[in-house]
Amino acid sequence: GSSCFSLQSPCAESPPAKSSTSSTTSFTSFIDPRLLPITPPTSPVGPSCSSREYALPLRENARKGSVVNVNPTNIRPQSDSPEIRKYKKKFNSEVLCAALWGVNLLVGTENGLWLLDRSGQGRVYTLITRRRFQQMDVLEGLNVLITISGKKNKLRVYYLSWLRNKILRNDPEVEKRQGWVNCSSCITVKYERIKFLVIALKNSVEVYAWAPKPYHKFMAFKSFTSLHHKPLSVDLTVENGQRLKVIYGSVVGFHAIDVDSGSVYDLYLPTHIQGTIRPHAIIILPNTSGMELLLTYEDEGIYIDIYGHFTKETVLQWGEMPASVAYLQSNQVMGWGEKAIELRSVETGNLEGVFMHKKAQKLKFLCERNDKVFFASVQSGGSSQIYFMTLGQNVLFNW
Repeated sequence: GSSCFSLQSPCAESPPAKSSTSSTTSFTSFIDPRLLPITPPTSPVGPSCSSREYALPLRENARKGSVVNVNPTNIRPQSDSPEIRKYKKKFNSEVLCAALWGVNLLVGTENGLWLLDRSGQGRVYTLITRRRFQQMDVLEGLNVLITISGKKNKLRVYYLSWLRNKILRNDPEVEKRQGWVNCSSCITVKYERIKFLVIALKNSVEVYAWAPKPYHKFMAFKSFTSLHHKPLSVDLTVENGQRLKVIYGSVVGFHAIDVDSGSVYDLYLPTHIQGTIRPHAIIILPNTSGMELLLTYEDEGIYIDIYGHFTKETVLQWGEMPASVAYLQSNQVMGWGEKAIELRSVETGNLEGVFMHKKAQKLKFLCERNDKVFFASVQSGGSSQIYFMTLGQNVLFNW
């Protein structure tokens, strides 16, 4: 495809050269609670019930000895446990976002855009300087990188061919970008071969649709203005393959917009929490025809359908307040806390694995593909390093 260039071999996920690019990290070995002598209870029922007590004692127990091999009949070989490594490159400002382009990683920081060459020697190339990159998404088939960037969080679209030329310098005619509007969050969703771009603005949500050549750009499709609460996170689901629904999170909870009719309604307001809430990931559950959601916020998550009815009585309860929550293709949800990284079943919320930190640190999810999960740490003074977790070929979800 057009995204092939000499840095990368997009067809194969080649492992980084460990000696030069990455090193083992400051985490304890992966702890699988199902191999421990204690059985963690399932998540509590009802939002008022807190289960912080169960997750942390489990970890204290797990820390005392080598627990992964306590069971001699363990059906999973040790080498197949998830492992975390980190790239040696230290970014001198905070890493805010990243996206895979081929096998390589585009990295957005407080003061620029970089490319981390994962196919070779781990070299880092500077692409854009003196601009803050808050969020990004690579759409290789469309030759575009969508970003929220700059002081005013403007939505800017860069052509991948222009970025590639910044490294290879072999195409003087290449176009740079098309600029856009200020926004707080965006997401791209494919529906019936149409790529939609949903963006959250100050008090509105806009939906754009990709227009192919000769236009070759996103064009306005729908706009929903005068929302009561500023959208902080946004997603788009397709109900039964027919009706488009925008789901968004705010400081009071989660809301939905029926794209056809324009009607806005509340999905879930966690009234048991005093003051404002911080919404995390909006997860559209697989195999539910776009109808069922896991909404994560603060240190909880609830299961609900797109009409606001609970689908499970279970509340997903993290062991500590996560800074970041993400859905993984392994059908799991991961939470990055200061003391540990927790891996949970997306279907039940049950704890399926823990990485303990050797020292407390703030971690942020960046992106994931196949069995690789990328995240960043923030050290005091604003410097960042990028970690990647390899989940293993048949870990956890093929038992």
